[in-house]
Amino acid sequence: MQASDEEKRNRILEATIRIFNREGLKFTMDDLAKELGMSKKTIYSVFSDKEMLLLAMADHCFDSIRTEKEKVLLRPDLSTAEKIRMLLSAMPETYLQIDLRQLYILRDRFPEVYRHVEERLDSDWEPAIGLLQKGMEEGVLRRFSIPVFRTMFQSTLSRFFQQDILVQCGLTYQEGLLEVIDLLMAGILSRGAVSDGV
Repeated sequence: MQASDEEKRNRILEATIRIFNREGLKFTMDDLAKELGMSKKTIYSVFSDKEMLLLAMADHCFDSIRTEKEKVLLRPDLSTAEKIRMLLSAMPETYLQIDLRQLYILRDRFPEVYRHVEERLDSDWEPAIGLLQKGMEEGVLRRFSIPVFRTMFQSTLSRFFQQDILVQCGLTYQEGLLEVIDLLMAGILSRGAVSDGV
């Protein structure tokens, strides 16, 4: 793919994220073309349909989240517990306002995209697992089953996407995510770490 094609693709994906934030899944390709000041024909030359566009948007978001996680891992100023917390909540600044609560609608309207989002949520756990093991070795975390922790975290996020729980609670996705992380971290921190205010 030529650089100009890559730039065009990224421009379309960033505009899709912006319009998704405002309109949710109800946005049309006409809306996107207007947002971009670009013809629908040009958009369709890059993405054959809305489903392909949403699949690419999901990958674009998750790839950006992976980049944020890499930045967290490289920070020498953070403790192991702080890195775990930041890794689990990693999201680029530009995506913080995305209404990810809308994703529960994917299950019925775009099941393939929904399955793909679930697959991406299930992947890339190696850095977090390494930090959880390190935290237990350091004594910052109590001994617990990492597979159980992972299942609890992923199941909660999956539930957010299956139902409009967050909408009913009046919480953004980011607020719901941080609350889940706080609850899980409270359960795995050692007594000493809790009393030290980690």
